[in-house]
Amino acid sequence: MVASKNIERLEHSSVRLTVSVAAENCRKEYDALLGEYSKSAAIPGFRRGHVPASVLERKYGDGLRLDAMGRVLEKAIEEAVGEIPEKPIAYSRPTLEGEPEFAIDKDFSFAVKYDVFPEFAAPDWKGLEIEVPEVRVETMDEEREIAAIRDRNAIVIEREASASAARGDVATVNYRQIGEDGLTVEGSAREDFTFEIGSGLNLYKFDDEILGMVKDSTKTIEKNFPEDFEYAELAGKTVKLEIVLTRLKEKKLPDLDDDFAQDVSEKYLTLADLKADVRRQLERRLDDRMRQIREKAVVDALMTRTTVDLPISMVEAELALRLENMMRQMGMDSMDKLDRMLAYSEKTRSDLLGEWRPGAEKSIATRLVLEKLASDGDYRCTDEDLEAELGRIAGESDMSVSEVRAEYEKHGNLEYLRDRIKEDRLMADILSAAKIGKGPKLSFVDAFADNQ
Repeated sequence: MVASKNIERLEHSSVRLTVSVAAENCRKEYDALLGEYSKSAAIPGFRRGHVPASVLERKYGDGLRLDAMGRVLEKAIEEAVGEIPEKPIAYSRPTLEGEPEFAIDKDFSFAVKYDVFPEFAAPDWKGLEIEVPEVRVETMDEEREIAAIRDRNAIVIEREASASAARGDVATVNYRQIGEDGLTVEGSAREDFTFEIGSGLNLYKFDDEILGMVKDSTKTIEKNFPEDFEYAELAGKTVKLEIVLTRLKEKKLPDLDDDFAQDVSEKYLTLADLKADVRRQLERRLDDRMRQIREKAVVDALMTRTTVDLPISMVEAELALRLENMMRQMGMDSMDKLDRMLAYSEKTRSDLLGEWRPGAEKSIATRLVLEKLASDGDYRCTDEDLEAELGRIAGESDMSVSEVRAEYEKHGNLEYLRDRIKEDRLMADILSAAKIGKGPKLSFVDAFADNQ
């Protein structure tokens, strides 16, 4: 059917496919369609299947030509795309450009645009130079972790009615934001909100303002928020709040002794056992974190050595997936609910996706580069490799190998695990050949700061 075709590469890994179909093929498709119309059309005065072509053309002329053009387009695109290496990616369907003129006895030319898999040169990873910070687990890190465990095992008891709220107390409050009209700002009221004073785990950060309050007392405050406040809906604003302290409790921390260690877990006989295990866990966490830091440094260095012109449809698909995941995690079942939540933050869905776009683009480009390097390097993952990895994961959890496998199969992630194994081997080779310099010294906490 296709008389000629031409492919033109455009920006963002899209192409324009121009196709020409000979007049005889346009006529053939039109006549075949006319025959189908003749068999099914019910025209007064004619037996079904015996309606003259001229009558059908007078009655269905425009519709016939449009249907015939649609068939020609579909068959020509399928044939042309099947003969060229530039196939549409899964996220993109060919879209017709303009309004091509279709005449039954003339050659028919048209153009479609679609996205293709991006072409790019795999970066050379030989001789990469990266810098990795120096981090170690200090005694203060152990003490902080022990303190957190101790806090989690604290007993919370009611304070006396006359007691004043102090930092570290557990407060239960009712609060509302008051508008200029003196009424409650819609959506701002909360009842029975419980938090630890000093933790800052409340929207308006009114920890300091409720210090000294007693149970059942009410306080009205005005609070100024800086331009860079973490919640955009409050940034740069001054709001009026009414806070009612309804309950006040204090935490009684357990003594730091062997009994405490045994209460934390039966596997500990002494406090020394607990501290030793905490140290091991911190060291393991730091090892994992340093591996992430090294790999990020490698990826950043690799990405300076190549450019990936991403298809827009690929980015849009990634953003849609992230949006779907966020809605599922937040228990939202409709876009209307999401839009209402965003409106409260004075944002739109477009604003949110715009904020996500740079990260999504970087993530996709990184994934494509690593996949290409793994493929070009012929890195493989055998069934034995997969079983070994499943065994390693099981060994770090309370699950059996079969249970771990079942979980990965349930979520369709076994192939993802295979890819990760191949990329881990690639990364190990890159790191072994890289020149790794010492970066600045960081505390344990700072090393995890940008990983929150």
